[in-house]
Amino acid sequence: MTAFIFNTTPSIRMGAGLIDELGSITKALCGDRVLLVTDPGMIAAGIVERALSALRAAGVSVTVFSDVQADPPEPVIFAATEAAKGVGGVIGLGGGSSIDVAKLAALLGAGREELKDVYGVGNAKGPRLPLIAVPTTAGTGSEVTPISIVTTGASEKMGVVSPLIIPDLALLDPELTRDLPAHVTAATGVDAMVHAIEAFASASPNNNPISRALACEALRLMGAALERAVTTPHDMDARSDMLLGSLLAGQAFANSPVAAVHALAYPIGGHFKVPHGLSNALVLPHVLRFNAVTAPDPYAALAPIAFPELTGLSTQKAASGFADALAALSERCGLPAGLQAVGITKEDLPLLARDAMNQTRLLVNNPREVIEADALAIYGAAL
Repeated sequence: MTAFIFNTTPSIRMGAGLIDELGSITKALCGDRVLLVTDPGMIAAGIVERALSALRAAGVSVTVFSDVQADPPEPVIFAATEAAKGVGGVIGLGGGSSIDVAKLAALLGAGREELKDVYGVGNAKGPRLPLIAVPTTAGTGSEVTPISIVTTGASEKMGVVSPLIIPDLALLDPELTRDLPAHVTAATGVDAMVHAIEAFASASPNNNPISRALACEALRLMGAALERAVTTPHDMDARSDMLLGSLLAGQAFANSPVAAVHALAYPIGGHFKVPHGLSNALVLPHVLRFNAVTAPDPYAALAPIAFPELTGLSTQKAASGFADALAALSERCGLPAGLQAVGITKEDLPLLARDAMNQTRLLVNNPREVIEADALAIYGAAL
């Protein structure tokens, strides 16, 4: 067996209503003074107040930083870091952006490093503050990953990748996802499925049997649950399966990294402010069809796990059917079917293709080499 490394969040707690135990959980790990990192939507939904009630009941003093925005830019990181000074720990409550900001606030709030010095893989040195992640979407899996994504400049994204920023504890409460809008449930759900797919097929030398097993279980859960979660939002079994599937997919790709789907999605989000999950959904089937020309095996293996009706097909037919089934699932869940639906024109595609080539950290993991002309063709197919 090829040597590999597998890191994940040391403690995971899951259960409906668990948010009401956040106070005692936090006090044991972080002490009696914490920073809560979240966004305005969580305040409007009443989720922040529920968390604050639990924290205050346990005698925990809370500073709330609620200025997180999607695809957080560097000034948000700087402000959250300033708010983290003097606290005993950090809680990230929200979607992937809130948890990503919390990770960096915990790291940089310790006062030993600056953001510019920790970009890239393995550059963070630590220490960091204790960190709890409470996801409110079933999508990014950020609660178990060593990655935080930051928007630099107008549209470029950079990552901080280090096991140091893996949270100490992930608290999964499916009740917190119950009232998500259908389009958010759909887009974040497809994002989580992409994590599992790309982890399983990754060309990374650290692609490993644990990640592949987790990716399979994640797709088994989410392939059956996503449409139900979208169409019947208070189906708590579907919500639970999506939240657990997202976590498992996060564990998978945290150790067997993602590839061209994400590389091509990032410029869409950067230039056109399309949410990350939707950006992934728009290019997913087209990247898989491109990859399946030379590397169909992983997609053929995953096809019947996510979609049992694809059982028994030949390798190429299963791989092709997998891409088609994913596209059909996105459409049934109400997601746009092409780039034009989010305001992208044919004239925009060369810019996207050029920017995608900057995502070398991701493209190196793709099972088929992608050059700029390939990226342009994939975007053209997705138009």
